[in-house]
Amino acid sequence: MPMSQPGTAPVVLIRPPRGWAPLDLRELAAAHELLYFLVLRNLKLRYKQTALGAAWALLQPLLTMAVFSVVFGRLARLGSDGLPYPLFALAALVPWTYFATALTQAGNSLVEQHQLLTKIYFPRLLLPAAAVIAGLIDLAIAFGMLLVVLAWYGIEPSFRLLAAPALALLAAAAAFAPGIWLAALNVRYRDVRYVIPFLVQIWLFVTPVVYSSSLVPERWRPLYGLNPMVGVVDGFRWMISPAAPPPGGALAGSVAAVALLLAGGLFFFRRVERSFADVV
Repeated sequence: MPMSQPGTAPVVLIRPPRGWAPLDLRELAAAHELLYFLVLRNLKLRYKQTALGAAWALLQPLLTMAVFSVVFGRLARLGSDGLPYPLFALAALVPWTYFATALTQAGNSLVEQHQLLTKIYFPRLLLPAAAVIAGLIDLAIAFGMLLVVLAWYGIEPSFRLLAAPALALLAAAAAFAPGIWLAALNVRYRDVRYVIPFLVQIWLFVTPVVYSSSLVPERWRPLYGLNPMVGVVDGFRWMISPAAPPPGGALAGSVAAVALLLAGGLFFFRRVERSFADVV
């Protein structure tokens, strides 16, 4: 609110809202340039002083695919829905690697950039949002690699690949929704930074990355589909497999779960963000 006295320049006093305040979409839209620079900063910091740089976006899923192919494809002999197991695993690892990285960085974004919180005012949602958006560059690079591996195995691409942007958006929302919960909690409870890696590890095994979702009993699939990444992983495999059925039920459950997580996360984040600068 503007305050001034005769002969002095006007002063703008910013006070935090009481209770929960709805999102100020105008404020978020006006901060689009700041979001751009935060995303650019995240990209630069991610590969700063690394010998391989952005090549890690390719190496991480590739090396994990190699390990999974030996352990789960050759030794455990898990089914792969008619696909070669390396391709089956890579189709899941491309979105999963993005999700795991984006969720981790979003959950730690407020604590790691606490200097910004205590010095200037800006919409705090920009920090976890920038972490999630920056990871989309790595996802695009890894998806290009998936297309190369697809050609290596002689599988012709189909019109299903047009669903890639929608599935990438769902993966981003799946990372952002719990990410804002974790980011807000991390400011007050620093134990959260130790919980996040454990959460990601457990989440990996309840997502059909190394196995097919067809192994889940029919009666458990509606509940299993509430995992936001089930629909994303099944969707990526559906895009490249000519025989795979569309992931209708799993995808609908994932969208519903993301919507609930996002609505609750925004409510909680907006309710507690006024204390971030004091606590962090």
